[in-house]
Amino acid sequence: MISAGPSWAPKAWGIMVENSAASPASTRTVRSPSSSSTVPDRTVNQSRPGWTPNASVPRGAGLARRILATVTPCGPASRLSSQVVLPRATRSLDAEWPALDTVDLVWASASLHHMADPDRALAQVSAALRPGGLLAVAEMDSFPRFLPDDLGLGRPGLEARCHAALGEEHAVRVPHLGSDWGARLTGAGFTIEAERVFAIELTPPLPASAARYAQVSLRRLRTGMASRLDADDLATLDTLLDGEGPDSLSRRDDLTVRHTRTIWAARRP
Repeated sequence: MISAGPSWAPKAWGIMVENSAASPASTRTVRSPSSSSTVPDRTVNQSRPGWTPNASVPRGAGLARRILATVTPCGPASRLSSQVVLPRATRSLDAEWPALDTVDLVWASASLHHMADPDRALAQVSAALRPGGLLAVAEMDSFPRFLPDDLGLGRPGLEARCHAALGEEHAVRVPHLGSDWGARLTGAGFTIEAERVFAIELTPPLPASAARYAQVSLRRLRTGMASRLDADDLATLDTLLDGEGPDSLSRRDDLTVRHTRTIWAARRP
């Protein structure tokens, strides 16, 4: 959360869009809330060289510091009256929030769906924001996809089965994933000023970082879904995740990156 003068809004909104979408820029623009300025919309540009999935994307305090460093030139440093960071490891946003001065900007990137009661959290955000303050929300619809249907090993449809198992797990552990966040924001009393969907569709040839992104993501899936997948599918995943093996992800030339995120800018009346 950040409290600052109103001139920071376009820059802070631009940083939020950039870091939540984490994809190359196209020529379209997103109008910054309450500003005549524009910031790049983030869509797929497969011809842009050097794109790295999830590279240099600040999280938590890092993103807060970047926004603070960017908006400080907009006014005297004294106008940046507070910065509050709630580390996931030490504080739960499902608990009662600490006492706060009113703030101008709250952002929540891929976090609301983890909360036991996101409507309560949105009410607490509203209470923390000054009238006219901005809430920026980024949420995903599902786990990213990387694999072709037929890998040339194991049974075809491995990733579809992994996502089906993941959906069953999410229904129990994160039931709010894929919620209608626009309706929930409106129900919490916010006015939605912008909504953008970022469909990431990256096809070969991809940089080596795409394979690393797939490896990190599928290793996490392999660990979490071990009890829901059969032995053959687990063995296929192990083969893909073997960094030195001939069929490892790092040696494949048919990986893709498919993912969707939506970003909302919502203002407290």
